[in-house]
Amino acid sequence: MLDLTHGDDAAAVNDLRSAVMRLGRRLKHQRVDETLSPTEMSVLGTLARCGRATPGELARREHVQPPSMTRIVALLEAKGLVKLEPHPDDRRQKVVSQTEEAEAMLEQSRRKRNAFLAGLAAELTEDEWARLRAAAPVLEKLAHL
Repeated sequence: MLDLTHGDDAAAVNDLRSAVMRLGRRLKHQRVDETLSPTEMSVLGTLARCGRATPGELARREHVQPPSMTRIVALLEAKGLVKLEPHPDDRRQKVVSQTEEAEAMLEQSRRKRNAFLAGLAAELTEDEWARLRAAAPVLEKLAHL
């Protein structure tokens, strides 16, 4: 069990946080569309992973307040990256989905970021690469807890 009062666990958590943050910042700079904020990109990524959602569902998934998500969705709609449709069961709500333009932009972004990350990984030893591959599912789990 993790014990942050234990020096080794606390140091490992600190190192992991620091490394993930630095790597995340470097990956954020590999954007295809500089006009989109990281939050807007995150919302598009959530729609790509999870499919259509109401603004309230997106707000919960993105850990932002519903009024903030309403503004983000409006910006993405104005850019032609999402479309709003009536909710099938509740006329008061809308359902947000990404457009084909957003799908293409996200795919281009993934390719660019994957190429950047592959270039970094090419500098690792075989053992380091094997350990990183093994850690990827655990990091994915952490990202979604």
